[in-house]
Amino acid sequence: MSKSNTSENAFLLLLYNATTWANVAINATSSPLTNIWLALYTADPGEAGSANTNECAYTSYARVAVARPAGFTVSGNTVTLAADATFPTATGGTETVTHWATVSTASGAGTIFHSGTVSPTIAVSTGVTPKLLAATSISED
Repeated sequence: MSKSNTSENAFLLLLYNATTWANVAINATSSPLTNIWLALYTADPGEAGSANTNECAYTSYARVAVARPAGFTVSGNTVTLAADATFPTATGGTETVTHWATVSTASGAGTIFHSGTVSPTIAVSTGVTPKLLAATSISED
């Protein structure tokens, strides 16, 4: 069963822009998230996975914090990064980035909010700096 377009957009606004969903939900009034983190993956973390399932592990890898709400634009049931997200430059290791996700924590087994594929994939090796472009988006279907 799908959600209505109005519900999809309201949910995305609540999660990514901390916008109250009238008569339904408000942003946490005590210790709300100020950042949502972006993570990179070598395979789909899956709906049952946690934020560190199949996560990249090249030397110097770290999740990237995106300020909530300023770092995301929500329009027409789609969330788009407001700016490019640049991950740390690899100082060792090789792997291929195939997926990315928005997650609840800076590290560890946090909650995945949304995930999707990276196209084209990113071949990471020493000296490569992975980046998700501002056009990167999530759709609530």
